[in-house]
Amino acid sequence: MRLAVRLLGAAGGGALAWVAMVGGAQGSDSGTAEAAGAAALVADVADDAPGYAVEDFNYPQADKILAEKNILLKRGDGHITLANCVAGTGQLEILARDRNDKICFNTVGNQGWLTLEIPAVFSIKGNDYSTTVDMTVGAEEKTYEINKNSWTPVGETADPEGRDHTLVEIRITK
Repeated sequence: MRLAVRLLGAAGGGALAWVAMVGGAQGSDSGTAEAAGAAALVADVADDAPGYAVEDFNYPQADKILAEKNILLKRGDGHITLANCVAGTGQLEILARDRNDKICFNTVGNQGWLTLEIPAVFSIKGNDYSTTVDMTVGAEEKTYEINKNSWTPVGETADPEGRDHTLVEIRITK
């Protein structure tokens, strides 16, 4: 019975009914007493257990990145992450008109997504992933397929009117 109590202590509240039922089925008063003790133990463990973790997909330290790098990273699944640019590492690379340096992202896993806002993006270098980006210009949204391992003109360089576009989402698949 003690082993059952230990195992059930980790299982939580649903185990309480099971322990009471097993203890009562033993047919003796000692079984009922053990079941009551087990019920108290399960209740104590449940009270001490941490709450549930719920993933909200918000980008970690987004406020700090916005303040330091002026890049608004909103939400993602963790498979596309902002990184320091390192040549030859297979990163996604982004060029924006109002920046002196490239913006780079590491990609991992079989698929991923990231919502963000980077204004004035005009070219993106893909990697080994199939990459699709969504951009906005005014109220209009445009989708671009990014060439693997080469630069793809997007935004103002792909727009006949040369309008300023904002990168709002990146999606990748292997």
